[in-house]
This record gives sequence, C-alpha cells and structure tokens, in this order.
Amino acid sequence: MKLILPFPPSVNGYWRSVKGRALISERGRKFRVNAIAAVYEQLRRRPQAINHDIEVHVVLYPPTKAKRDLDNFQKALFDGLTHAGVWADDSQIKRMVVEWGSVTCHGKAEVTINEFHR
Repeated sequence: MKLILPFPPSVNGYWRSVKGRALISERGRKFRVNAIAAVYEQLRRRPQAINHDIEVHVVLYPPTKAKRDLDNFQKALFDGLTHAGVWADDSQIKRMVVEWGSVTCHGKAEVTINEFHR
C-alpha cells in the first residue's frame, strides 16, 4: 500500500505542555485530521486495519530547505496512520526506512507499507 500524506509536524511541535500534562498541539491535531482525510480520499473508504507485522518506507518531501532532523517526523505520521485505521497499532512496524526527498511546495510524506518478512 502506498499513501501520500501532508508533511508532518516535527515531534518538537507535535506536543504541548499544559499544567504538566503533555497534549497534542493544535498543529498536531490539524495534521491528524488532514492525514485521516488523505487516507480516506486515496482509499475511497476507511481502511480495514492491517493486523500483521509490517515494514514501512517513508520519503519526506519538505516544504522548504530549512535544516531538519530526519528522526523527528515519524511520531505524528505514524499516529495519523493509526488513527486513520491503516494498521491496528504502530508497534506492528518491525522495519522502517526513512529518507529525504526533494523540496516540494507545501511538503508531503510518501509512505509505502508492506508485510514484514524476516
């Protein structure tokens, strides 16, 4: 399965602290809503959750040339896919490859999901 999602917020902007509690930020909630909508639009329905182990290949196409840490974007992306019902839980991911793509207007994330075989 291959899905194109909006460019996710960094984990640094995904959370906010309120009275000592960590909550998903407004930006994080907005991303989640848009990610779910993108999944439903591409699949034309709510998916039936994958229930086996998977491997994921992610290509992040940033919206600008700003310096970013590659490892800061998976949390929002994988949580969005979990909430969209693509898989039962992101703990099913047994292998992932994450890489940068070219700068793209507004940015995007390309996610390819396959069954994991050891």
